[in-house]
Amino acid sequence: MRYHIHTLQNGLRVVLVPMPSTKTATVVVMAGTGSRYEDKKENGLAHFLEHMFFKGTRKRPSARKISEELDGIGSVYNAFTAKDRTAYYAKVSSGYLDTALDVISDIYLNSTLPGKEIAKERGAIIQEIDMYEDMPMRTIDNVFDELIFGSEHPLGRTILGPKENIRAFKRKDFAGYLKHHYTPENTVVCIAGSMSEQNVLAAVKRSFGQLKKCSSPKFAPFKTAQDAPQVAIKEKKTDQTQLMLGVPSYPYAHKDEYALEVLSTILGGGMSSRLFLEVRERRGLAYSVHSMVEKYPDTGYLAVQAGVEHGKLEKAVSTILDEFRKIKRVKVSSAELAKAKAHIKGTLTLALETSDAVAAHAATSLISLGKIRTLEEIMKGVDKVKARDIMRVAKDLLRTEGLNLAIIGPHLHNEKLLSLLRV
Repeated sequence: MRYHIHTLQNGLRVVLVPMPSTKTATVVVMAGTGSRYEDKKENGLAHFLEHMFFKGTRKRPSARKISEELDGIGSVYNAFTAKDRTAYYAKVSSGYLDTALDVISDIYLNSTLPGKEIAKERGAIIQEIDMYEDMPMRTIDNVFDELIFGSEHPLGRTILGPKENIRAFKRKDFAGYLKHHYTPENTVVCIAGSMSEQNVLAAVKRSFGQLKKCSSPKFAPFKTAQDAPQVAIKEKKTDQTQLMLGVPSYPYAHKDEYALEVLSTILGGGMSSRLFLEVRERRGLAYSVHSMVEKYPDTGYLAVQAGVEHGKLEKAVSTILDEFRKIKRVKVSSAELAKAKAHIKGTLTLALETSDAVAAHAATSLISLGKIRTLEEIMKGVDKVKARDIMRVAKDLLRTEGLNLAIIGPHLHNEKLLSLLRV
């Protein structure tokens, strides 16, 4: 895969990824901003603004005009807001690439933020908040993030924000956020698929070259000060208890980030992972259980998520902690290490087969790392991991004082749960 990076005079980066064997093309425009860049009163503004980009431009004055044009070419399109980035994208049959690029560029550069649409969209976002409140599997990470990062740090707040903020935002708030965060140096435009690179680059320059160069936003850094295990329970009537159990870990580009990925895969990556076999297959404590790694430029975490029967919560937590202890104390076998590496490389290869996945990966990599991390580079990093690295990283991260347990379900905070948190 070849990635051609062009930097415009205003600092905006353009990535072109030719994929001549595909019949599709994807446009992704990504800004390096999200809920992490908000203060407490702004919390939810980045996500709300993402919604407003689809409400009209000077050229396409309504949401209907935008959606009809993209629907009319069979496009798959949407947007998302994360804690550290916001993206707008459209995937199309390659013959419609010019239209997709024009529409996505237009909403990014020329949204009019109509006041009447802001008023209407408040209700939609509040309904979105309520929808996720009814989906504990999708909101357990909010409880975990607040626990591990703290409610006073932006990383500890939700992406959607509280309802009182959604009701209070004014048009000037959106305009101010847009001006200070959607800057050219903070924007990546990526097109992957079948295309004429020369024509596409010329079109991007015409549209995005008009942006004036200015400074990019800064985020509040995070450094963990945790010195004891913690438990947070969101008491809620549910049919199943959701839990996340994890520890602070490494940021992007850390020397041990590949070892951490392999460690996470051994613990909870796939149906033959240690946690899946022990928690589900042998003990029947959960339907779903998996591990994950979350990374930011200055911090990160390793966590396990599971959905369990209410009465089996303590047993599930104890079983997960047993696996933490084992991987700290017993070196993984060469066969298990090889399987985990092959799993990572295989799933990543499959994930990067399509134009939308390639474009999203390239844009995210450039925003987060300042460079594009290729599939080949990732595979080399994974291949270098040794069994001793897994044990060293496990000992470094899986410590009693760093444990965080977040729970959603009909439970009261009790000392029994806290007393279990020992590794």
